[in-house]
Amino acid sequence: MIDLEKVNGDWEFDPTHTRIGFSAKHAMVTTVRGAFNEITGHLHVDTENPDQSWAKVVMQVGSVDTRVQQRDDHLRSGDFFDAEKWPEITFVSTHIEEVDDRAFSVTGDLTIRDVTKQVMIPLALTGIETGAYGELRAGFEGTRRLNRRDFGLVWNTPLDSGGMLVSEKISLEFEISAVKVEKSDEDAAEEGASDQDESAEGSAEAEDTAEDSTDES
Repeated sequence: MIDLEKVNGDWEFDPTHTRIGFSAKHAMVTTVRGAFNEITGHLHVDTENPDQSWAKVVMQVGSVDTRVQQRDDHLRSGDFFDAEKWPEITFVSTHIEEVDDRAFSVTGDLTIRDVTKQVMIPLALTGIETGAYGELRAGFEGTRRLNRRDFGLVWNTPLDSGGMLVSEKISLEFEISAVKVEKSDEDAAEEGASDQDESAEGSAEAEDTAEDSTDES
């Protein structure tokens, strides 16, 4: 069972232990993988009010890394991502749903280049643990197949066999380590003051109701 008190709150992606990448077939025979080395991500979880939960991820296109400089430069060019014109890939959630124990459906708007489309990304919560420095960490993993042409990534070269050099279908790959953002003493004090104000308002309303009842009798 997941401790909801641990899950609820705000989480920031740890970019040094997070991989958001992709894979595609090359020449129809092998898989080439890459990732974005510069990413930021924020997750807000509210298990009591799921509609208030949300996520946002930003990837810097210029940080794309497939371990081959020539290929990376091609991906940054106008043939693919056009990093100079559209330097970021963003995902902003519109709905998060727990579909099974530790399994979530995250639906949102994915923007690549100048194209925004709604996609659903399945994510599995792999665990929640306390790190070496006392920080609370949560792990998530998932994959999602997309057609790159839907986002304007249409470049290709035909092969003599009749196939294409780069597959149109790509797999997005998510391996996320998120660190919980602990409330500062100031935030906790403000929240406590707010709770006290609400309690005082409730007591005042109850007294007013009691007085009205007495007057009417």
